[in-house]
Amino acid sequence: MRARPISPSLLVEELADRIATLPEASWARVAIDGAPPARPGDLADALVDPLRLRGRDVLRVSAGDFLRPASLRFEYGREDPDAFYTDWLDEGGLVREVLGPLDPGGSGRVLPTLWDSAVDRATRASYVTLAPGGVLLLDGALLLGRGLPLDHAVHLSMSRAALARRTGPDEKWTLPAYERYEDETRPALIADVVVRVDDPRHPALIEQP
Repeated sequence: MRARPISPSLLVEELADRIATLPEASWARVAIDGAPPARPGDLADALVDPLRLRGRDVLRVSAGDFLRPASLRFEYGREDPDAFYTDWLDEGGLVREVLGPLDPGGSGRVLPTLWDSAVDRATRASYVTLAPGGVLLLDGALLLGRGLPLDHAVHLSMSRAALARRTGPDEKWTLPAYERYEDETRPALIADVVVRVDDPRHPALIEQP
C-alpha cells in the first residue's frame, strides 16, 4: 500500500467525485468512519456542498444522535471500553430510522436524529425525505464490521500513537475500544477508501498497489 499525501480541500473534491459516481437509481448510504480526533464529522460536513454541486441531494446524519439510553450504555460503568465498543450505538434504531428506508425500493423517509445523549431523552425530530438518488452522509466511530447496510465507506485511520496523543484526558479510557476495533474488525480492509489522518491537517490517501 502507498500513502499519497493530499491537501484537505483536494481530499474533499476527490471523495465527492467518487461518491457522485455511485448509482443514482436508488440512494447512496455513505459512512465516514473514524475516532473523534480524526474529525469524521468535519469531513462529512465538508462533502455536503460539493455533492450538491454535483447534482446529488444530501442528508447529514451523525451516529452520535443514535446512541442507546444511559441506562443501557452505562450498565457496566461510565468508562467501560468493551461496552463502548459493543453497546453504545443503537444499531437497530439507526437501521430502522435511517439506513433501512434508503434500501432500494424504500420510502426515503428518514429520522435524522433519535436520541439526545446529553439530556438522555428522545430528540422528537421530524422525519425528512431524501430525494431518490440522494446521498446520506453518516459520520461516527466504530461503524464498520457491524453489518450496517452501507453502500460506500470512508475510514479515517490513525496510528495508535497518534490517536493516543490526540485523545483528550477524559476520553483516554476509550482507547482500548479503538485498539480492539483495529485488531478484530480491521476497518481499513472493509472500507472503500482509507485516509490516514495522523495529523488531520495533512491527510494521505492509502492506495492499493
